[in-house]
Amino acid sequence: MSKKRSGFSMWLLIWGLGLAGQICWNVENQWFNTFVYAKIGKDPSIITGMLIWSALASTFATFFFGTWSDRTGKRRQFIAWGYILWGVFTIAFGLTEFISKEVYTLVAVSVVLADSVMSFFGSMGSAAGFSTWTTDLLNDKNRGGIGAALATQPVLGTLIGTVVGGILVGKNDNYMRLFIAMGLFVILFGVISMFTLDKRDDAPAHREGSFWRQFWSVFDFKRFFALKELVLVHVAIAIFTIGFNAYFAYIGNYLIHYLGYTADQMGIIEAVPLVIAMLSAIPIGMLINRDKHPYVAIAAVICNIIGLLIIYPVKAEQIDPSQLFNWRIWLGILIMGIGYIGILQVTKVWAKQLYPENAKGQFEGIWTIFFVLIPMVGGSLIGEAVVKTGGETFTNLTSGQTEYIPNGNIFLVGAVVVFFTLIPLLLSIKYHRQRQAEKKNAA
Repeated sequence: MSKKRSGFSMWLLIWGLGLAGQICWNVENQWFNTFVYAKIGKDPSIITGMLIWSALASTFATFFFGTWSDRTGKRRQFIAWGYILWGVFTIAFGLTEFISKEVYTLVAVSVVLADSVMSFFGSMGSAAGFSTWTTDLLNDKNRGGIGAALATQPVLGTLIGTVVGGILVGKNDNYMRLFIAMGLFVILFGVISMFTLDKRDDAPAHREGSFWRQFWSVFDFKRFFALKELVLVHVAIAIFTIGFNAYFAYIGNYLIHYLGYTADQMGIIEAVPLVIAMLSAIPIGMLINRDKHPYVAIAAVICNIIGLLIIYPVKAEQIDPSQLFNWRIWLGILIMGIGYIGILQVTKVWAKQLYPENAKGQFEGIWTIFFVLIPMVGGSLIGEAVVKTGGETFTNLTSGQTEYIPNGNIFLVGAVVVFFTLIPLLLSIKYHRQRQAEKKNAA
């Protein structure tokens, strides 16, 4: 293989492709959920179905295309075609709005199916393509910088996706305009990558028998469970993101339907605190370069819990939607965001450093199980239960359907779940120190 890409062109592609992908994931994670409440029905069961089936689609796609990518080494093709198809099916998702609402079940199933197809190709471009490519690039000099990029991109994606998304949706709930704009944006970067990536961006082909033998080999978890530090990192991110998915899937509907803000206001309320929170990525990156992974992760978890507990007590009657600023909401999102950035920044780089050299694409699949599949299934079921039993309940006088509105209880439950992340992180310190000692002795 040619010398790995470095310098300006590397960072341009990391930021361009990474940010485009994160904006598209934000559209799915945030605006798809508010779209359901605005256009289909205020029913958390649909959101749960979307989360679970899209998680299954994403996980299978990451394993399938990750194995394919490892066997061929052609990372660039998976990035380019994955991004293009990702954008196409983001636009296609919006078309579910025009299905007749007379058959409610048909509409609900169509929404879930469309989301799953979009997630399938999104994982092809993002997880099996882009994320594996960034793993190939990692070295001792750039791991802090790449970690900071990978951690701040979801926040920037949330920032841009919520602000621009809110403007595009507007007060008249024009979601189709949002999905077309964001879909075309991702397609554009897919086309750009097709002409920009070259042989430097490929990896050595690694084949172990037939395709399906190599595909199923990753499910022999003996190799994975032998890497105890890596296992604990995966367990930690799974627990954290179960708590995250329990509240984040509903945060937009909480701000809009419970507190009374409009979609464009929601974007600003989330964006401003998160912009400030992004500054934390700089000192966190320095600590990562000093190999302080477990300690940074523990501090990030505590920070996230504090932020959630600040937002939890806010009641709808305390909010004047004509006023954007509420100190509890803004401070809570700021501190929660610092914790979220910290845990993403440290765990992703931490895990990537521990991957076996000849199976990076497949281990991205294992990461997807712990970061996407388990959390989205577990978190969505917890979130739905909280909204249905602890949220606000109304009866739609026109349709006769029960409507469920999320309140602050989603943040309390999220904080409780996130707290248990501390257990695997504390256990990981022992193995992290052993690895540091081995590294020092080898030098």
